[in-house]
Amino acid sequence: MSAAEEEVLERALGYAFRDRALAATALSHPSHAHEADGSRGNERLEFLGDAVLDLVTARLLFEARPDWTEGELTRARAALVKKATLADRARALGLPELVRLGRTEQRTGGEQKDSILANALEAVIGAVYLDGGLEPVFDVVRRLFGDALEQEDAGRDAKTALQEWAHAAQQQTPSYETVCDTGVENDEERFTVVVVVGGETFGRGVGRTKRAAERAAAEAGLRRTRSG
Repeated sequence: MSAAEEEVLERALGYAFRDRALAATALSHPSHAHEADGSRGNERLEFLGDAVLDLVTARLLFEARPDWTEGELTRARAALVKKATLADRARALGLPELVRLGRTEQRTGGEQKDSILANALEAVIGAVYLDGGLEPVFDVVRRLFGDALEQEDAGRDAKTALQEWAHAAQQQTPSYETVCDTGVENDEERFTVVVVVGGETFGRGVGRTKRAAERAAAEAGLRRTRSG
């Protein structure tokens, strides 16, 4: 990473690395690292960051929602740390411009793939944890997910929440339409689904299964309703 790129990342995170080599490793996709020096890039940091993120989001939800049941907390945490959500947060951080990719991933637009961006964000979280401990991670996660942590319907299924909104606001029931199926088994972005309310497309989502794509579309629709 260049000094300018490091500053962009640190400014977005609200955290300054003491060991900037950790940040560079976090943003080195395995395809890039393998070509550069034969290493595995950010895979180990991704593993660590995934576990740390689970812990931190669980603690923040536990404190923010004392009236929620275990099931509601579990669903809310799952919604926060799912691939599509992490990819959205990674884009907000500017990671598509910072992640290092191998030649093949560059040619196929890897910098915009949800899987790559979500993994990179988890690796960054892992790097922050190694560099500064848990407290800075709490600050970073609050900065990244503060709005989502405050949502009243975060503990509910997105499709249920969107349906309740549509019934109340428009007296309509959302419908889901599959607009693309790559036909590739285990492709994380095999299905593309749109959710339609009153004849208008409210959200689009992708997923390995139709159900996952529908959930992602519902989440996109909910974000639209909140943005006015």
